[in-house]
Parts: sequence; C-alpha cells; structure tokens
Amino acid sequence: MADKSQNWILIVTAQTPTNIAVIKYWGKRDETLILPVNDSISVTLDPNHLCTTTTVAVSPSFEKDRMWLNGKEISLSGDRFQSCLREIRSRASDVEDEEKGICIRKQDWDKFHVHIASYNNFPTAAGLASSAAGLACLVFALAKLMNVKEDLGQLSAIARQGSGSACRSLYGGFVKWVMGNDASGSDSIAVQLANETHWDDLVIIIAVVSSRQKETSSTTGMRESVETSPLLHHRAKEVVPKRILQMQEAIQNRDFPSFARLTCTDSNQFHAVCLDTRPPIFYMNDTSHRQVLIINCIEKWNRSEGTPQVAYTFDAGPNAVLIARNRNVATLLLQRLLFYFPPHPDTELNSYVIGDKSILQDAGIEAMKDVEALLPPPEIKDNVPSQKYKGDVSYFICTKPGRGPVVLADESQSLLHPKTGLPK
Repeated sequence: MADKSQNWILIVTAQTPTNIAVIKYWGKRDETLILPVNDSISVTLDPNHLCTTTTVAVSPSFEKDRMWLNGKEISLSGDRFQSCLREIRSRASDVEDEEKGICIRKQDWDKFHVHIASYNNFPTAAGLASSAAGLACLVFALAKLMNVKEDLGQLSAIARQGSGSACRSLYGGFVKWVMGNDASGSDSIAVQLANETHWDDLVIIIAVVSSRQKETSSTTGMRESVETSPLLHHRAKEVVPKRILQMQEAIQNRDFPSFARLTCTDSNQFHAVCLDTRPPIFYMNDTSHRQVLIINCIEKWNRSEGTPQVAYTFDAGPNAVLIARNRNVATLLLQRLLFYFPPHPDTELNSYVIGDKSILQDAGIEAMKDVEALLPPPEIKDNVPSQKYKGDVSYFICTKPGRGPVVLADESQSLLHPKTGLPK
C-alpha cells in the first residue's frame, strides 16, 4: 500500500460531451440499476461547444470524498454518485507513478478518498443533458485515475447507473443505448453506430429558451409515466423497436429525409407520453408559443421544399434542438430563427450565437441592423405572424456531431490545484 504519510496528489482531468436523443429514452423498468423500457439513439455534440470537464484527484491527505460542481461544493451522498464510485473502485487496478513515488495496489483503492471538480459549459438541469455529460465524465475520469481495464461498453453500464443517458456520452458520433434483457443490467450498454465523421454534413442549432431548472425532474417524470401512461407502454413495446431499426438504417445511409421524419415524430410522441401521464407533464408549457412557432416554421419549410431540410427534437425541457441537413440549410435556418427571435438591441451577437460563430457570417449577419433587415421566410410570406418574440431565446448554440471523451493532459486545464487538491 502507498505510504499515507506522503503528501502526494494524483490528478486526472477529462472532458466529455453531452448528447441529444433522436429516439428518446423515457421510462425505467428498474429504478435502482436505471434499466430503460426501450432502446434509444442519440447524437453526440461537439465538446468544443457543449461538454463537461471533470478533474478527479486522490491523496492520502484527503479526509473524505468531496465534489464541487461549477465551483460550488455539493453532497456526494446520493445513490447515483455512490454507485459510480463503488463500481469504479471495485474494478481499479494497480497504479504506479515513479516520478512522484506513488504505488497504489488494487486492494487499497477503497482506503483512499477522492476529490472531484466538475464544470459544465452549458446550463445545468435545463434540459441539455447536463447530468448525462457529468456522470459520463465522472466515470471516465475515475476509470483513468484508478487504471480500470474495462472497455467503454462496460464503463457505459457503470455510467448508466449514475444517469441513464450518460452511457451514450462515452462515445462520439451516433450512439445506441441497448435496453438489454438481463436483470443484472450487464447487457444494458451503449454501442457506437457511427463515429462523428460518418455524417459530418449535419449542423445542429440549439435554441436555449430557458436556463431555469425544470419543474418536473426527468426521474420523477419517468416514474409517473411508467405508472400511469398507457401510451408509454404501447410506445416501448410496439413503436420504438421498429423505429430504432429505421433510424439505424437512416444513419447508416445518411438518409436525411428518413432521419428527420423519425426524429420529429419521436420527439412529438415523447411529449405526447408526458401529456398522457397523470398528472400531465408540461415540459414546454410556459414557453409553448416559442415551440409551436418553431415546429410550425420547420414543418412549413420542409413541406415547401418537398423534402425535409431540418429535423426538430425537444428533450425534457423547453430548448429546441434543430438538426440541419448541411451548412447551407443551417445558414437559412439561423436567418429564420433570428427573424422570429431577435435579441434585444443592446445584445452582443457573439454572446447570442455561440459555438460555430462563422455561421453568423454565412448568414450575412454582422450587426443588429442585419438582424432587423431580415425578411420573412418565403414559405410563410403571405401569412406572417404579427408578433416577433424579441429576447425570448436566451441564445443559440451552433454545433455539430462530435467526438467522445478524452483525457486533458495539460495541467493548466485541471480544475483542482495540484498541491492542495482543492478547486482553483
């Protein structure tokens, strides 16, 4: 066992992307192990725009496990954190660092405490899968720290026990979460369907409508849907299995019309399940006029073109995720969005459109006067709504399919001080 009198600290920092489901996960058949009632498919988003960075550290000087999220210390007593810590510790291997004189034996890992610092570069608990990225990053970073030998598929089964959709954030590109059949959950894992370069024409624009925490958490909402919604059980048994096969084929063939149809339909059905729940869940309630406008705009545009140009999907929150078939379409999409949802006149456009800001230039938008000069979309020119929703969108994120988790070797990217193990 490592000498506990030594004042050493071993640190690993990792970065993990978030993901957006195009075939939704909603409902658990096992609350403890977080086993879903159906398969799901997601697209991993570019971590340069949406990610969690997590630093984990171990030292004989640490008196207890501690965690800080976005600079604020939080409790690690929850079952989900404890489950992930327990599962990773049980799979730890020997670790040696000759430079620091560290040697930790496999059997001694449960005698050491860890410090964890995590930072999301996007709103937490606002329907942008922050828990998915966070728990995936925690498991990935701890696995690297403790020299866990399991592959990503096996790690995904651990991340799943922290947050269901976290398992999908352990891969880039397009990812399927296999619901599995084993009661132990051993076969409920994530698998990569295609990497991030497979369909790199796609551009994703997220309209961040609200960064407030959701009124009904996903955990509570799922439980109530499983208990009360007949539609959920019909969806899981009859609808999703066929839809999964169709979506896999669409992704493999880069068939955007099929991809868009399946994505939009599944999003609408997910929210129908929420409304079919007792009491009904209104994830889009207080901002419904924005969602209705966006959906109507996309549907009219797709119909006018004769083939889908954009897919929309809404998770358990009010934010719209819009997937354009290519960059040219994304440019036209951003123009439409800025026409309906212009920022307040004093808004800095660079803070209103984040991520791939060059799409702004592609759209011919360099200043607020360019936003004000935008013409109504041609497909609704004869029926332009009199109202614009100035300031109703907090900002837009322009992104694309992205890679999976990585270790950050640069010490300057660590969130914990190398000498104290406390947040910087």
